Amino acid sequence: MRAGGYERPGWWLSDGWACRKAHQWTRPLYWESRDGQWFHFTLEGARPVDLDEPVSHLSFFEADAFARWSEARLPTEAEWESACGDSLSPSRTQSLHPSGHSGHPGQVWEWTSSPYTAYPGFKPAAGALGEYNGKFMCNQMVLRGASCVTPSTPLQHSRPTYRNFFPPEARWQFTGLRLAKDAHP
Repeated sequence: MRAGGYERPGWWLSDGWACRKAHQWTRPLYWESRDGQWFHFTLEGARPVDLDEPVSHLSFFEADAFARWSEARLPTEAEWESACGDSLSPSRTQSLHPSGHSGHPGQVWEWTSSPYTAYPGFKPAAGALGEYNGKFMCNQMVLRGASCVTPSTPLQHSRPTYRNFFPPEARWQFTGLRLAKDAHP
């Protein structure tokens, strides 16, 4: 934000810049500046932004713009799974706000660069589950991990292989990012 990321279209995807302008985004959702200090509104009330915590409530477009500004990119979901494996943070459901070191997956759902499409050989199941999955395989991006408010049971949405998905402009849920960089020879 200090580098002008919300004012410089060069870091944004075209649809993301149009969305940012249409919604007048100037900061992550629920953030506000008070007397020069950043606060965010959490489920436990307003509190100062802690730079050691993972940023949350970012759209895919914001996450992608930040990655470009950082001279990095968002990982594919295969890269995310390879890097993070089964290392979801064990404390993710003990708080109503992401906490701890931002390097541990499981505090916020992490955007990937992968569109939500069917895996090869996928056939929708009969009934509501198949209808649900099939209808949303359009204009959605994959998120991996879990968030601080994702229950561990009974639906098992907090397992490392779970594919969450949202439209790229969605900001209301606990979503953040993980950066990837290509190896240089």
